[in-house]
Amino acid sequence: MNNKIQIHFLGAAGTVTGSKHLISAFGKNILIDCGLFQGLKELRLLNWKPLAFPAKKIDVVLLTHGHLDHTGYLPRLVKEGFSGAIIGTSPTLQIAEIILKDSAKIQEEDAIRANKHHYSIHSPALPLYNLDDVEKTLPFFQGASLNEWTNIDENIRYRFRYNGHILGATFIELQVGKKTLVFSGDIGRINDPLLFPPEKPEKADILFIEATYGNRIHPSRTAQDTLGEVINNCISRKGTIIIPSFSVERTQLLMYLFWQLKKTGRIPRIPIYMDSPMGRNVLEVFHKNTEWHKLSLDECAEMCDEIKRVKSVDETFALAENTEPKIIIAGSGMAAGGRVLTYFTKYLGDRNATILLVGFQAEGTRGRALLEGAKEIKLYGKYFKVNAHVENIEGLSGHADQNELISWLSNIKQSPENIFIVHAEKEGAEALRLKINDIYQWQVDIPRLNDTLEIELN
Repeated sequence: MNNKIQIHFLGAAGTVTGSKHLISAFGKNILIDCGLFQGLKELRLLNWKPLAFPAKKIDVVLLTHGHLDHTGYLPRLVKEGFSGAIIGTSPTLQIAEIILKDSAKIQEEDAIRANKHHYSIHSPALPLYNLDDVEKTLPFFQGASLNEWTNIDENIRYRFRYNGHILGATFIELQVGKKTLVFSGDIGRINDPLLFPPEKPEKADILFIEATYGNRIHPSRTAQDTLGEVINNCISRKGTIIIPSFSVERTQLLMYLFWQLKKTGRIPRIPIYMDSPMGRNVLEVFHKNTEWHKLSLDECAEMCDEIKRVKSVDETFALAENTEPKIIIAGSGMAAGGRVLTYFTKYLGDRNATILLVGFQAEGTRGRALLEGAKEIKLYGKYFKVNAHVENIEGLSGHADQNELISWLSNIKQSPENIFIVHAEKEGAEALRLKINDIYQWQVDIPRLNDTLEIELN
């Protein structure tokens, strides 16, 4: 086997979530990302199945960034017998710890609620993992610097390179023998208000590229302009704006944009709340890692002064009952769980309210259902009518669009031997495949879940 690389597509193949790509070569098994499946029930059920490759045989996990769909399976991996290093940049590991603890807490609370109200088919309902499982995972975390090659053995080495998207996010270059494998992770925006532009790879013999927005072009109008218009329209109705938001980077970006809109008088000075324990913790990561983003410590402090941070569940319930116009940013971004659901129970039926979607909504999530015009949404075992205005701002996405993905490839000098489109729904993957072939004349494959293939090293 020393003359071959074996690739196992264990996640994010044919879907956006559950990123896991296993590389086997020279007697080593390296897992790139270890994400949770989200969205459709048939995908979520995959989280409960043992990995298609023995966890105890995996030597190391390399993380592109801290999002749940790239790190959320780690506690299960450890439960299945993994005992190697879990390696990422310092901000990635800080964010992963926050996200995993939050995920475990939500799962525990959901299981308790399901058992209490008997709306689960399982008796008893159990969490996928709990806080104790997360605590057993954290000792395997090992930090890595940007742009430094690190050896796994004499034949394999890796390095992390800045990729925008969220704080700490990278793409990974993995040299196996004489071949260079590049894993894009999630590629950020060229003109992100908070983060620097992504770096670009110069060489890729084997390339794994995401295509979350492979069939879309972000609008030319600035997100700040659209955001201001949506807010003012809702306030004119004396309504409340509920924003399901990803707690990592998206919440901080919204805080920044609201701060700027207020500062320039483009929206009235109504109260703005951030109700996400995880979002509060991620703000601390921003404060600790100023070299990773554009804001100074003073700007961070001034921005935070404009936003009221909700600290307790009691405050959440009280705020939900408050009838005054306001803006509430709450987790989670696809409305899959978290405190935003409490606000949904009060405001989905309010004709003056606005539900504002600000990021990608995966298939099978409540956010996707709202985006597609659902007339009712199921919460806590009950159905709630949707009378509120539903708005979507694509320009706030932390994902590169089709043009930015094509640009990200522009520094690669020689045609890659193999290109695999991952982290995409069918339409996005196929659109990017055709575009890459048209622009670069490169052949591209779209793998399916649990596909395995071998590539000669020579």
